Amino acid sequence: MKKLNQQIDQFIVAGLEEDVQSGDHTSLACIDPKSRSNAKLLVKEDGIIAGVALAKKIFKKVDPKAKVKVLIKDGSPVKYGDIVFTVSCRSQALLKAERLLLNTMQRMSGIASLSHRYAAEVADLPVKVLDTRKTTPLIRFLEKWAVRIGGCTNYRTGLYDRFMIKDNHIDACGSIEEAIHRINAYNKKHKLRLKSTVEVRDLKELKKVLKVGQVDRIMLDNFSLAQMRKAVKLIDGKYEVEASGGVTLKTLRKIAKTGVDFISVGALTHSAKSMDMSLKVVK
Repeated sequence: MKKLNQQIDQFIVAGLEEDVQSGDHTSLACIDPKSRSNAKLLVKEDGIIAGVALAKKIFKKVDPKAKVKVLIKDGSPVKYGDIVFTVSCRSQALLKAERLLLNTMQRMSGIASLSHRYAAEVADLPVKVLDTRKTTPLIRFLEKWAVRIGGCTNYRTGLYDRFMIKDNHIDACGSIEEAIHRINAYNKKHKLRLKSTVEVRDLKELKKVLKVGQVDRIMLDNFSLAQMRKAVKLIDGKYEVEASGGVTLKTLRKIAKTGVDFISVGALTHSAKSMDMSLKVVK
């Protein structure tokens, strides 16, 4: 939580710097610095709201005396016309925060809404839907936060917190067996205690992994449903099983029914559409 708060603070500072730089000259020219305004966040599209907690922090950054009244919490369903929160703060500060706040909330709410749809699709099945590293550079922490708000599960945060042997690692290393041996030796040497996933492209590679062992999870990459069922049977509970590759809402449930434990879905972040909303001054 401490790290997340630090990331949020750094993001807000950088986001404001990008947008404001030498000053919001229009507001500085038009608006009395002592003026205060009331505003509301208006939803213009159905979905799941996300980023309310972030919005409060943005307002407090531009105006420590800002007062935010939350009417709808993060993770709640919203519909067109809903008011998520109201805010009272300095007018210049409100306009300084507006675009950073809207851009992030729209993006986060879009991801949360899509994640909610995926989670709901398999809510009755013993499977977890995972996100991936297919995120927007420098705001991965916000996008993964939105995934959690929507009801899905975060996978590894980056290259540093889990071993994941993929096709390029295997081809560059020389063999899938050698790649497994090397990560285990590296893990032991550096006392990392990281868990590992190995991607297999076909049943032939799967059998090689099963022979070597020494992994935590096996990822079935772009397997057909028939191949997945056969793979799950071969693995027989010895390792966690993950399905990956081109997963959509239409295919999700069928994949879940093959018996895999996890389904990773890059679309949660790379294909989410931002939710429409606006911040309106109340006269």
